[in-house]
Amino acid sequence: MTMKRPGKQTAVLIEKLREEIIAGERLPNTPLRQDKLAEEYQVSRMPIREALRVLAAEGLVEIIPNKGARVAPIQVAEIKEIYEMRIAAETLAMRYAMPELNNRQIEMAKEINDEIGHANPQEYGRLNKKFHEALYTPSHMPRLLTHISELADISDRYLRLTVRELDYAAHSNEEHDQLIDACFKRDTDRALKILTKHIKDAGQALEAHLNKDMGNNDA
Repeated sequence: MTMKRPGKQTAVLIEKLREEIIAGERLPNTPLRQDKLAEEYQVSRMPIREALRVLAAEGLVEIIPNKGARVAPIQVAEIKEIYEMRIAAETLAMRYAMPELNNRQIEMAKEINDEIGHANPQEYGRLNKKFHEALYTPSHMPRLLTHISELADISDRYLRLTVRELDYAAHSNEEHDQLIDACFKRDTDRALKILTKHIKDAGQALEAHLNKDMGNNDA
């Protein structure tokens, strides 16, 4: 069943709550009580309820029967699943895009990467998504590109956590530069290796960081 398009007020609430969760302003497992949120945002409970339902579908909120909603916990297993799905989808898009890429499109990706280098945390996820889309769009595979876009939205929470907790932005940008260089040289094999490493290393770094924290908490 297709989820109906939210109204304007609900859409604004979705964006606000999504950003607060992704930015870490609402911590994992924090209760999301409809009455308190309605009071905080000066709205009725109905748009709050709808916003929580949409965010639950995105995996950012958990709705527990008879208990209410909470910010979804950080799941190490989900991180692994997401980065493995991203590798499979994005390398396929890159493989098909490479023969169609022109220098202007690659220059656009380079300009976006320059923006990323000066971006604040709130802009990082959007620009990172835009960078990768610039390289994949010439693949002319709309279903695949939609899938990649959805994965980028889901992984934004973990991407920002990686940048925030591990100071990963400079390393990521350097790998973007390497990918741009491979694209200019039309070196498909090298581009695919760089892209695979780029996604996998960030995911595994965050996995290790979270597993270490969990181990420390158990001690």
